[in-house]
Amino acid sequence: MKLSQMPYARPNLDHLLGELEQIAQKISKAPSGPAALDLFEEYNQLRDHFDSMATLSSIRHTCDTRDDFYDKENDFYDQAAPLLTERCNQVSRAMLQSSHRPFLEEKLGSLLFQKLELASGASCEAVVELMQRENALESAYQKLYASAQIEFAGKKNTVSQMGYYKRSTDRALRRSATQAEGAWFDAHRAELDEIYEEMVQNRTEQAQIMGYKSYTPLSYLRMGRCGYGPKQVKACRDAVQRDLVPIVCQVKKLQAKRIGQEKLAYYDDSFRFLEGNPAPIGTPQQILDAGRRMYQSLSPETAEYIDFMLEGELFDLLSREGKAPGGYCTCIVDQKAPFIFSNFNATADDVDVLTHEAGHGFQMYLAARQNLPAELREPGMESCEIHSMSMEFLTSDYHHLFFGPNTARYQLAHAEDALCFLPYGCMVDQFQQTVYDNPTLTSEERNRAWATLEKTYRPWIDFEDLPFYGRGAGWQRQLHIYECPFYYIDYVLAQLVALQFFAAFLQDKKDAWKRYLALTRLAGTRTYPDLVHAAGFLTPFEGKSVWKVGQKVAGWIEKNQIQTKLFAKKASII
Repeated sequence: MKLSQMPYARPNLDHLLGELEQIAQKISKAPSGPAALDLFEEYNQLRDHFDSMATLSSIRHTCDTRDDFYDKENDFYDQAAPLLTERCNQVSRAMLQSSHRPFLEEKLGSLLFQKLELASGASCEAVVELMQRENALESAYQKLYASAQIEFAGKKNTVSQMGYYKRSTDRALRRSATQAEGAWFDAHRAELDEIYEEMVQNRTEQAQIMGYKSYTPLSYLRMGRCGYGPKQVKACRDAVQRDLVPIVCQVKKLQAKRIGQEKLAYYDDSFRFLEGNPAPIGTPQQILDAGRRMYQSLSPETAEYIDFMLEGELFDLLSREGKAPGGYCTCIVDQKAPFIFSNFNATADDVDVLTHEAGHGFQMYLAARQNLPAELREPGMESCEIHSMSMEFLTSDYHHLFFGPNTARYQLAHAEDALCFLPYGCMVDQFQQTVYDNPTLTSEERNRAWATLEKTYRPWIDFEDLPFYGRGAGWQRQLHIYECPFYYIDYVLAQLVALQFFAAFLQDKKDAWKRYLALTRLAGTRTYPDLVHAAGFLTPFEGKSVWKVGQKVAGWIEKNQIQTKLFAKKASII
């Protein structure tokens, strides 16, 4: 079924809440384990249908935030979701307290019960109104961001469309584009500060009501993290700061020499080659057609998947006025249909969508056909990002379909992007912990904290006197900080595994794909550490794994830069 044909109807919330309450009561009184299991399956069907309607509504809302009907539906789900979450937690608690729990654990697995434990501690009835307001604030931020119309180069541009100019071969144009974008954020400074201030106070109040010292531990529960916690995340951040930042600094020196600069300004940081960053060849439709050829050739499983996606029109890729920013992949569970959303901007990012987001979609497609309960369809978000980030590297043999003679430059830039992202990802996470552990910080103090972290994690960047970025407010451009607190470290945890997949691919392509396919089929049936070990790799919490990954990737970058004659003078990294 095509996306446009999928029926939508707002769920009857009162009726659904009543049904879920009855199911929770019946599970508590179930006469046998099989009876309790049947009730849990009934619960999953009800929840899946609600989630499917919510997902359809969200897709249509983000595709056009000006649509009045879906704007109102979005408001409905902002209010409904916390109510549903609390009622679902009643079912979770009934399962956890069931006298038939040994039978249920045998059938469903102990990990499902660990996830139910996390979910049941992540909310309570007393914070429902605060969660509703939190959702409304996230929607307000998204709508404000989507409303951006930046006058530049003789036309109005969204933030996504400004990416094209910010990677121009003309350094002055890159600078002026960055200035223009920053000026828009500065013009909306009061609104951005006000939204975030209320978000921090709201989330802090939720945590305090639930008995937590700060929002940080509550966020770990809401992220559903199994097998590790704040201590391990801090160890990862420390390893990146200690072992990886010096390596990235050397990679950045190579980049600066390559583009003829002694030091990188902020508007140089993503500019890789004097002749310009490699851009995909062809129209958006031709890029999509190349993606189809890639996945049809990669494996029988990906061939089936990409045909399903394209025949169902399950992509919305073009940037346009009123469309929400960013990119994502989600799944309409009732239809077993992933959906991929993006904002093409004529840069390599467009191809990354067909590898990164399609990696998410591929895992969702496989899991949807295993008839798993919702808790086991997907692992934690840090493991979901392994699926997407690794796919970016495992499709390397097909990058020529998009970049032609510029393929070597793209692959070098892509490896650099992956490695150099890691300090930034840690910086975002540490910033958020600083903010939520110190919720009385003023907006200026938050900006100073960000500016300090920039010097720690990205010392190679000169922010000059750029508006917005120069005053330490660049964090407000990062959607995740507003909409998905504490999510960003998941990209780091995943990237450090994806880069190990990259190394495995360079050694044995068939074996790397076999391991990847096995990993995706495990879905959410194992914790992050167990999934990483099942693929034959190390977590970032073990030994010198971060340093080893950094050395290996940096060595590949240096070697390939010289071999492809992209840089004449060898500068040693290792």
